[in-house]
Amino acid sequence: MVKFLKPGKVVILLTGRYAGKKAVIVKNHDDGTNARGYGHALVCGLSKEPRKVTKRSSAKVQARRSSVKTFIKVVNYNHLMPTRYTLDVELKGLVTPEAVDNASKKVDANKEAKKLFEEKFKSGKNRWFFSKLRF
Repeated sequence: MVKFLKPGKVVILLTGRYAGKKAVIVKNHDDGTNARGYGHALVCGLSKEPRKVTKRSSAKVQARRSSVKTFIKVVNYNHLMPTRYTLDVELKGLVTPEAVDNASKKVDANKEAKKLFEEKFKSGKNRWFFSKLRF
């Protein structure tokens, strides 16, 4: 069987608090680990997408509307829907499995991921990832 859930792949979460939200696979475990015996992936995604910005709005409003909110989570493969898109962002060093367990590390990792995602959004590429899903 071909392994298609690789790091950098954009997925949509199907269940839980972040159902319908887009995320990027940071690290995948196809055969599971000692703690989790099933196939799962460490994902980092957008819990709040950037909103529409117009030229007339002030710089303060533009900055607030173009901000994102991120999350980090370990998700079972059954609760992920892969997409055809990939996102080239270096999250491997920032988001680690230890960051999921430790609350203070998770907060720091979320802040760093937020900076990276906002930088990526301002570059103008990968527009689909930063748009809200309509369903």
